[in-house]
Amino acid sequence: MPDPFDLTTTHVHLGLGATATPIENFEWSPSFLEAYERDHAADGAEGRLVSMFPQEETWTFWERHPAGEEVVVLMSGRVDLIREVDGVEELIELRPGTATVNPKGVWHRAVVLEPGVGLFITPGTGTEHRPFEVSDD
Repeated sequence: MPDPFDLTTTHVHLGLGATATPIENFEWSPSFLEAYERDHAADGAEGRLVSMFPQEETWTFWERHPAGEEVVVLMSGRVDLIREVDGVEELIELRPGTATVNPKGVWHRAVVLEPGVGLFITPGTGTEHRPFEVSDD
């Protein structure tokens, strides 16, 4: 693959042996994700997916990564990251150029205050999602 490439459409798998494998036309479909996990299964929990996404609206779901920690860097915009730790929500304010590490297995979601772009370095396997439900309290 010739350099440079657009990280919003071509993600990079970081694997064992300090390898970096570009993955063109990455899709978040179940079949694509299954193929991704199968193709990189040998890297186990050490594999990481590097991706960049527009953060245009508040997430309607929670996410967690049982295989390891996730690095989140906000490139632009204003986003509050919410973590659920022991049943209590923690707020982390992210502003351009700031970063945080989501601990292994901790549910998190994003509240977008100003649209922008986020860079994510995520454990390559086992990510889980659940819907965000607003309570009437």
